[in-house]
Amino acid sequence: MTLVSRDFFLSRRGLMAGVAVLLPVLALPCAPVVMAQGAGARMSVPQQDAVAPEAAVLSDTDRAWLAKIEQTLNSASTFQARMQQLDADGKRTTGVVWMKRPGQMRLAYDPPTPLLLVANEGKVVFRDNQLDQTTVIPMERTPLGLLLRQHVSLSDDVTVTGFAHEGGLVQVSLVRTSSPGDGSLTLVFHDKPLALRSWSVLDAQGRETRVTLFDVHTGIAIPPDTFTLPAQPE
Repeated sequence: MTLVSRDFFLSRRGLMAGVAVLLPVLALPCAPVVMAQGAGARMSVPQQDAVAPEAAVLSDTDRAWLAKIEQTLNSASTFQARMQQLDADGKRTTGVVWMKRPGQMRLAYDPPTPLLLVANEGKVVFRDNQLDQTTVIPMERTPLGLLLRQHVSLSDDVTVTGFAHEGGLVQVSLVRTSSPGDGSLTLVFHDKPLALRSWSVLDAQGRETRVTLFDVHTGIAIPPDTFTLPAQPE
């Protein structure tokens, strides 16, 4: 087992940003990552001091929109969509995303991007086929894990840190109340009809990765093997 150097980690940052939507902690250059030769990697997630996030000031109208958004997110337990991703360095990639609540998601990037991400069984597994490496982290340390719950909530253990409604779009930013350092998730919806348009993750260094959805199909049947996890290190 060897410790990946900071230079090596940063050299792969462009590709790793491709999965920042689920793994924002990967964008931290100080995060220790242990690699298994030719087999995979298991991330040691850095522990961060819990600092209470600042909640957005919400009007009654804002709260009504949040209730509508919760209802919309919970109304369909599955979706499939084409996606376009823009990372913090301006690189665009495309692919397909599948989601099934609770706890399942797959992001398959179009060639030549050699990346695959699958969430299942309480963890997120990231596969880089070019390097023949696999990274595993707990799902509860990922902002998008909030959307994979049995019941999606924009309150309880979640703090809404921003809200805006203009130009036919509703934008909501949120963090886990107990661990805001894991990353901020922003959801953008069309307001008529209310439908998820995009999401973005802002990491602790202010680097943003945005995913925009196209050709969205909700409430569809998805084969169970879609969410089969890649082989993982022992």
